[in-house]
Amino acid sequence: MPTVTVDGAEIEVPNGATVLQACELAGKEIPRFCYHERLSIAGNCRMCLVEVKPGPPKPQASCALPATEGQEIRTDSEMVRKAREGVMEFLLINHPLDCPICDQGGECDLQDQSMHYGRGASRYHENKRAVTEKYMGPLIKTVMTRCIHCTRCVRFSEEIAGVDEIGALYRGEDMQITTYLEQAAEHELSANVIDLCPVGALTSRPYAFEARPWELKKTLSIDVSDAVGSNIRLDARGREVLRALPRVNDEVNEEWLSDKGRYMVDGLTRRRLDRVWIRKKGKLQPASWDEAFKAIAKAHKTSGPQGSIAAIAGDLVDCETMFAAKTLVNALGSELLEGRQTGMSYAADNLAAVNFNSTFAGIETADAILIVGSHVRWEAPLVNVRLRKAAKAGAKVFIVGPYWDPTYPAEFLGDDAGILEKLPKNVSEALEKAERPAVILGGAGLAAGALDAALALPVQRDGWNGFNVLHMAASRMGGLMLGYAHKGGIADIVEAAPRVVLALGADEVDWSRFGESLKVYIGHHGDKGAHAADIILPAAAYSEKDGTYVNTEGRVQFAEKAVFAPGDAREDWTILRALADALGVSVGFDSFAQLQAAMIAAVPALGEEGLADYGALPKAGKGVKGSGAKLGRIAGYPIKDFYLTNAIARASLVMQECSAELIHGQVLEAAE
Repeated sequence: MPTVTVDGAEIEVPNGATVLQACELAGKEIPRFCYHERLSIAGNCRMCLVEVKPGPPKPQASCALPATEGQEIRTDSEMVRKAREGVMEFLLINHPLDCPICDQGGECDLQDQSMHYGRGASRYHENKRAVTEKYMGPLIKTVMTRCIHCTRCVRFSEEIAGVDEIGALYRGEDMQITTYLEQAAEHELSANVIDLCPVGALTSRPYAFEARPWELKKTLSIDVSDAVGSNIRLDARGREVLRALPRVNDEVNEEWLSDKGRYMVDGLTRRRLDRVWIRKKGKLQPASWDEAFKAIAKAHKTSGPQGSIAAIAGDLVDCETMFAAKTLVNALGSELLEGRQTGMSYAADNLAAVNFNSTFAGIETADAILIVGSHVRWEAPLVNVRLRKAAKAGAKVFIVGPYWDPTYPAEFLGDDAGILEKLPKNVSEALEKAERPAVILGGAGLAAGALDAALALPVQRDGWNGFNVLHMAASRMGGLMLGYAHKGGIADIVEAAPRVVLALGADEVDWSRFGESLKVYIGHHGDKGAHAADIILPAAAYSEKDGTYVNTEGRVQFAEKAVFAPGDAREDWTILRALADALGVSVGFDSFAQLQAAMIAAVPALGEEGLADYGALPKAGKGVKGSGAKLGRIAGYPIKDFYLTNAIARASLVMQECSAELIHGQVLEAAE
């Protein structure tokens, strides 16, 4: 490890580190615009100038200069300060005076650094450069006259997202950043360029002119749009969430966020359930809480205790809600609990057999990967980013299922899941010879009964478990830990014909199969489940309550309450607690703290943030068979429209626009 001196302090730096990284290890803040830790080095902006000896007697760009033994680095000399001021003056020559109307105001790197390095006046008297606006889709607003050509957006699209949609035209002063043929950016991570842009050239189109950052209350939360469990920050004003931004967590989402997780938040204020409804003579009518509870109690008393009530958990619910419902159902003598709304019935006795065991960070190091029945780009865009890293590092990727564009080299093996029983020679050899082989089983693979066959694949080594199941619902792993996996799945619950069914935000169930059951929907949006319900009890969305979530790799994470629920809506656990009184049973908790303590006592893993320990992977055939005795054909993937996968997203105008334009090819007015 080379030893360098930074402003008189001697430090050791890792081999291959740059001078900029050495300065940061020494605690020095180096201004930059083009350099980013997760992108390749461009050396465009020249803002990170430092003085280095031995070397030429002039400032040098620290981001592109390797740190070598014996270097003396100065970050605070008069030469360095004057050079940085010169670079800033050149950057501001063409930058418009837009700060009062720019959405980047208050969060702008150029603003911050010009305060420190900017001159009091400009010596430039020529006309400023002007650039026509570019159309980058319904999510990204462009004011390209502000662009300083850092190329962060270009490098992100090419290197991280793997979609070459953004690039540069012309040279020098005429250079312009644009999308290919000025069409919308169509990948699932496109809006991350807004966070990367150090000026106001790329800002959020839906959030334009909505608020300033200092007006907003910031709350730490978890994204529920998929099962990745991305760490996010919800920014709210009053009772409305205005935006969601990613938080840095290298183990989960790094610092990226999918477009759906970022922009479906406008759906939190639309199509909301904010009062109680009861179906009378085939039509839903407004009612009181007391009236609804009495109707539920009456329906429950008309049947025997066993099998008289069931609970079905939706994709967005937290663990506390599921535990409260489980406690209520158990107190009434029933064990009918299910979370797999679409009918899958794989056994979940051993949670390692339904977990993403490699972890997201670990899958980057895999050298042979077999994906079975998963459209990863739509089911978990941020996992696809990890797979792209593995492929760039040399991993061989094979996919069983209908074709989709994976953004990295991959060999498609057809859509017959039966191929797992006798893999082609090149695939079996790649898995056997690999030091870190992996299999990823998606929802379509589980539905085709491929769980047992995937467990039989040779993907385990000393210190490495390469067996992974990729879920799509934020509530799935937490539900499995709490027992929301009835033997036989939804079909068995339908057969049991419970008198009352509690739908905890369950919108994907075929409710027509429940016939005479009283369907009680406890949820927050007037979506499919509410349309089929006999009684609607308005509940809180994920942004309106504290809650625990477990992602597809078994990582326990906690989300905080950002705003209050609208109207008469209440937090789910309080509804279930009041319902217990109406039904005449005790559930053992009267506060959220008591509920959480009872949940942790029942499932200790839910009380500690981080990866839960599910133990060793079972051997194939030991009680882990898939839903079909014979492997079937993977005809399609569960997600048909990336932007409209849950009740919040379907209520979001932004997600509806994205679906119309980016999925269905409609030309919207904004695009014309």
